[in-house]
Amino acid sequence: MRKGYAASAIVVLMVLGSSSLARAQSASAEKAGSKPGDTPASKNDPQVPPGPVLLDGWGRPVTDALKPGEKPGPAPRHDISGIWEPARSPGDGIQAFGPRDMPYDGAPEHNPPYSSLGLDAQHAHKPLEGEERVLESLSNDPRNRCDPLGFPRADFYQIRHTQIMQDDRKVVILYEFEKRWRVIWTDGRELPKEIPQPRYYGYSVGKWVDDTTLVVETIGTEGSEKVWLDEAGRPASDAMHVEERFHRVDHDHLELTVTIDDPKMYTKPWLALNKFPMRLQSPDYDVVEMMCIPSEMEQYYKDYGDPASGVDDKGKK
Repeated sequence: MRKGYAASAIVVLMVLGSSSLARAQSASAEKAGSKPGDTPASKNDPQVPPGPVLLDGWGRPVTDALKPGEKPGPAPRHDISGIWEPARSPGDGIQAFGPRDMPYDGAPEHNPPYSSLGLDAQHAHKPLEGEERVLESLSNDPRNRCDPLGFPRADFYQIRHTQIMQDDRKVVILYEFEKRWRVIWTDGRELPKEIPQPRYYGYSVGKWVDDTTLVVETIGTEGSEKVWLDEAGRPASDAMHVEERFHRVDHDHLELTVTIDDPKMYTKPWLALNKFPMRLQSPDYDVVEMMCIPSEMEQYYKDYGDPASGVDDKGKK
């Protein structure tokens, strides 16, 4: 499963759709006559409420955040904590062609405002997806080596179950892909005037602009030689400034908006995600691992990727 995700978006959908698979198996069990929550764990634990059985509750029933027909309550003040997933479907967060609202699909309106440097960098990248996609072993995407996905690509690829935790000083986001986490400081500190060292996930500070909206600013990320902006190979530089807006619509729904401002690669800021909808999951849900294993990737390319791409065992085409 771990090495299959790099092959193609189709394999990703088939192999790694853990949430949809779990729900499908739950539905199949109910059709077969099983009662929701009818597991050994729920029978022996009176504290576990009945509900649809998902695979990621360690055998315990993981109930939906809302009961059938129940309407969500109001959004809590200054709180985006919880376990979230794409509201439309688990696959909505894959974003294989780039950010959902700016896919690299050939449509003129989906071309970001490249600078000459940015356009050159885009053409130098050889992505697995998008209008300029190449065969697997010909791609130069750093992710293919199991390098960290980095930010903001973490928002633009494989957004699945995402756990957000917070206290009075910070917000911590745990992503399912690579099981990576990042810290957003909300204690009033400012972004660093000088970047001591670039980071894959940058330096982030957040501020509540109203009761239900957290605005996050991030700088100090790695450039395109280490981190691409998205799956389609759009470039990023060390001058990039990213703004995220987390707006909690109500108790059970969250929207994420992301704006890119990179004066080296683009001539003006552009909107990558616009109110990407997320829905709250049960607090019992345990975010699964979705890992890239270097040894498995190496074997995968040797056995499948290189032969399919016409590359011999010495890396020559």
